Amino acid sequence: MSAVTDHLGKRGVPFEVISHEQAYTSIDEARALGLTADEVLKSVLLKTRSGRVLAVLPGSRRLGKHEMEDALGDKHARFATEEELERDFPDYELGALPPIGSLLGMPTLVDPEVMRHETVVFAAGTRAESVRIRTEDLFRDESAVIKPLVRRSEGDESGGIALSPCSY
Repeated sequence: MSAVTDHLGKRGVPFEVISHEQAYTSIDEARALGLTADEVLKSVLLKTRSGRVLAVLPGSRRLGKHEMEDALGDKHARFATEEELERDFPDYELGALPPIGSLLGMPTLVDPEVMRHETVVFAAGTRAESVRIRTEDLFRDESAVIKPLVRRSEGDESGGIALSPCSY
């Protein structure tokens, strides 16, 4: 069992583990599983003045710079670097950080679009294993805060932040 599946098992929530070919982005993960990208969650580690925050959004969407700043109340928030991710989370492959703040020891922000799906899929700590779970079960015992995070204006290229493969 991985740390992710062990954590979910201890919480008593039903889930399904799905093995697949290596995927480096949430879009690749969706393709490998035959899903649409909005059914796959993207986890983004953010650094703020008060510490780390996990942002969770649909794999098909981009994190909005202004939305992120508004949700955090921090104009200086930034993405964690690959070096910070490798140092702080050595048990997780780059690009496979799970959307479970309680497991990672940090607060979690979830975009409302995530909650529109009955079930979601996310990387379970490796690039070749995912978890399918009811969205309600995933966030039931989490102290997640629902806040708009995705770029709302698709035509506004200045408002979105492209995510590197290591940041999903």
